[in-house]
Amino acid sequence: MSEAARKALEGALRAERGRLLAALIARTGDFQLAEEALQEAAEAALIHWGRSGPPVSARAWLLRVGWRKALDRLRQRARDQRHLQAEAVLAAEEGAEMTSQDIPDERLRLIFACCHPALEPKSQVALTLRTVGGLTTTEIARAFLDSETTMGQRISRAKAKIAAAGIPFAIPGPELWSDRLASVLGVIYLIFNQGYSQGPEKDATGTDLCDEAIFLARLVDGLRPGEAEIEGLLALLLLTHCRRAARFDGTGRLVPLAEQDRSLWDLAQQQEGLDLLDRAIARRAPGPNQIKAAIAALHVTAGAVGTDWPQIVSLYEALLRYEPTAVVRLNLAVAVGESGDLGGAAAILADLSNDLDGYQPYHAARAEFLARQGRWDESIAAYDRAIALAANSAGAEFLCNRREKLRERWAS
Repeated sequence: MSEAARKALEGALRAERGRLLAALIARTGDFQLAEEALQEAAEAALIHWGRSGPPVSARAWLLRVGWRKALDRLRQRARDQRHLQAEAVLAAEEGAEMTSQDIPDERLRLIFACCHPALEPKSQVALTLRTVGGLTTTEIARAFLDSETTMGQRISRAKAKIAAAGIPFAIPGPELWSDRLASVLGVIYLIFNQGYSQGPEKDATGTDLCDEAIFLARLVDGLRPGEAEIEGLLALLLLTHCRRAARFDGTGRLVPLAEQDRSLWDLAQQQEGLDLLDRAIARRAPGPNQIKAAIAALHVTAGAVGTDWPQIVSLYEALLRYEPTAVVRLNLAVAVGESGDLGGAAAILADLSNDLDGYQPYHAARAEFLARQGRWDESIAAYDRAIALAANSAGAEFLCNRREKLRERWAS
């Protein structure tokens, strides 16, 4: 195996896998067939490129060979009219000389198929990362702390469901666009949150899901420009991720936002996020992602006078109209408490006790505000519960330190 061929193939697949798969799926209507054909094309590339060097257009070469591999498989199993029709389409294309300009970009259709509401959320995430993002099953399994076998089965079931349910490989019509776009953006946000919650341990997986989510958001923005909510989501991710270098200290300890060294923030990423938010707001098509991005913007632009918590309260109240969820109400409670209304925060938290009993941030917030009210024993009990529910060691250590400082204050 030529090392140059291997590197050229890896680079081509990382950059073009989603586009190649989308083009093959558009012509065959079959996720599994398209993936198998592309895999065979990649194996052929290692041989041919190793002999004669990479082609001028790796994308066109892989697509042309992938089509031929798909056609071979269809000819082997052509048993019904659907397969025969697909074979006819591929046969018509087989002799054409393809260049990169001839390859239509079908990735937006692929993204909507992967994020169809008929699939469960985790399957939507896994299939999107596998097909559009180009991650391997091993990488996705590690990122979600699943076994490779379990994740492979999940992805296979998702592909089978798309085929069995006749999920269309298509961009939804105007009547469905808003809801389906929200589903796509929700999947990307889930991917980002998974990476964000992993903490410093994520480097050991070799996969940064935050970066993958930003890649996907940029991709959707490029494929569908001018959509305020897409721009809002990308702004939100950038304004959150720009602080990544300051979130943990050299020992892996979590550093809260108010204590972060802002000189470590990625200012270019921050400015891009702010510019995107301004562009989205100017379109006068408000939505939840823009509101979340506006909240993130208030955090990163807070100056010496501090964070504008009353404005954040107003934004969370607006967000509740779009997302009337317990988690949004929890964030509202925190903002209300930070703005100085401890009684109001306590009342909201009390109403959430049943809905969020298994949610670590709820107990952490409750512990903080109970301490501010001087209710020491209740606060420590809330810290104990939050520590038990912590998603990673850095979060658990941070909460333990807060609890111990509270005990020292109580003892004195």
